[in-house]
Amino acid sequence: MAFLVLVQGYALFVESLVSITEGMFVAMIVGAGTAISAYLLEHRIAAWSARRVSGETESHGGDGKSKS
Repeated sequence: MAFLVLVQGYALFVESLVSITEGMFVAMIVGAGTAISAYLLEHRIAAWSARRVSGETESHGGDGKSKS
């Protein structure tokens, strides 16, 4: 999405890099790529987060006291 913002900012201040139709096509490709990657990575990120949380609680030695 940041790419699309940069393209629009450039078009406002300098000149248009792409036409409206081409811009919509690029936006659809970026949106589809984002949606697909979010779908494919969702379970991996959730598993990583669960491991990270369980690892943090185990590193305290199981006594229920904070070591900070």
